[in-house]
Amino acid sequence: MKLKLHALSGGIALLTIACFWTSTALGELFGTHAQIAQVKTVILYGMALLIPAMATAGATGAALGKGWRLPEVAAKSRRMKLIAANGLLVLLPSAVFLALRANAGQFDTLFYFVQALELLAGATNITLLTLNLRAGLALRRRRAG
Repeated sequence: MKLKLHALSGGIALLTIACFWTSTALGELFGTHAQIAQVKTVILYGMALLIPAMATAGATGAALGKGWRLPEVAAKSRRMKLIAANGLLVLLPSAVFLALRANAGQFDTLFYFVQALELLAGATNITLLTLNLRAGLALRRRRAG
């Protein structure tokens, strides 16, 4: 049960962040200011899905990894700490800031600087979550074999 919950919550987290990132990039490239503000607002509301998914993936991953002394498990744990720190210290504050600025029509240099930072941090989390997904699948095959 824990394994299925871990896979589901990790998948939801990865897909949610990928949706946020893609929506932001497309909005910035092709959208109006009103559309960008709408994307930023939806992303902020989407945190209600992402945060529990990330917390569940982290908690179930820690429970599943308990007692394993494999380097792959340690690497997944290290990556998850980076993902969490990046999310809490960069992505969440950026999402709030960008939604507030976009809805106020403040598309200035500071907005675009934070937007670039958010895109970089989001791409980093997508990469780290994808690496964790691949490692998890390898561990699953190892466990079954």
